[in-house]
Amino acid sequence: MTGSAADRRWSESMPAAYERYLVPTLFRPFAGDLAARAADLRPVRVLELAAGTGAVTSELLAAAPAAAVTATDLNEAMVALGSARVPGATWRQADAQRLPFPDGSFDLVVCQFGVMFFPDRVAAYGEVRRVLAPGGRFLFNTWGPLAGHAFGAALQAGLERAFPADPPRFLPTVPHGYADPVAVSADLTAAGLPVEEWCELTLEGRAASAADVALGFLTGTPVRAAVEERGAPPSVRATVVEEMTARLGRGPVTAPMTALVFLATA
Repeated sequence: MTGSAADRRWSESMPAAYERYLVPTLFRPFAGDLAARAADLRPVRVLELAAGTGAVTSELLAAAPAAAVTATDLNEAMVALGSARVPGATWRQADAQRLPFPDGSFDLVVCQFGVMFFPDRVAAYGEVRRVLAPGGRFLFNTWGPLAGHAFGAALQAGLERAFPADPPRFLPTVPHGYADPVAVSADLTAAGLPVEEWCELTLEGRAASAADVALGFLTGTPVRAAVEERGAPPSVRATVVEEMTARLGRGPVTAPMTALVFLATA
């Protein structure tokens, strides 16, 4: 992830929950899409930002086997788990706003659902521009509005039911708070990375149960800290699971998720 205040609240136990409950449902469907788009660009030197536990990293290595992939994340616990899961990449702990690489080191920079966390996006994009060779590309996705993500919307409804006076606002303000393509394009242009193309993409996520998704959010993301800050009464998990199950159904669940995909050129 990146250097936001929310990200700094990640604990060492959270990446395992994130990997187990959220990656297969929320991130793996888009990881395959992003890796396929990356492979079409025929990269030789790839830098991945906010690599997390390696969902995109593994797909990149399979889709573009001739490319050298360097995967980075600000969070050391994520890097430790990701490097163990996907040893075929070179892993480094790195801040997207201060990348430890020389100018022009890569011909492609990839980032899945990480740019929303950059405290200063223009500065981070400027770093991407710096480490890209002339004509290099920046390929990334960002979540669309929360209403277009059935799992996230159900989770937020559960949190609002559990904390009617002061519900955690992490989901609508951070992961789903950078969903305006005009604003994203303006930030990229300001950093010298004009948008080559962008599109809206809706894919389906599948989970064994709504309860699994709830557990992933409540134990594997900064939502955990937001709940703990409010006292974390024992009833919270039950209330969130009940609300999500009512909205998504019992047993195995399938739901739509919408993202925006951008390709910019150095």
